[in-house]
Amino acid sequence: MATIKKQPQEGAVPEVVHRIRITLTSKNVKNLERVCADLIRGAKSQRRGMKVKGPIRLPTKVLKITTRKSPCGEGTNSWHRFEMRIHKRVIDLHSPSDLVRQI
Repeated sequence: MATIKKQPQEGAVPEVVHRIRITLTSKNVKNLERVCADLIRGAKSQRRGMKVKGPIRLPTKVLKITTRKSPCGEGTNSWHRFEMRIHKRVIDLHSPSDLVRQI
């Protein structure tokens, strides 16, 4: 079976396709997922040829701080344990840069 290759037309400017990686971080998972969905929806509605991969979920970082409850250091040894979770998502876009600016 033969394959036919299209020859580029003379004078036509070839469209350069960029690989763009967007990294999103947040403490709130709901907001992060909503922004990811909006980005992907906007990328897919702009043009059919735009390839979108993601959101890729990266491991959650847990930052922990342990402090004494007593301000003076006297009394029983009781502790506060605070924790902050940081969620991260990655979205890959394969498209010309001017289309990404429109999103």
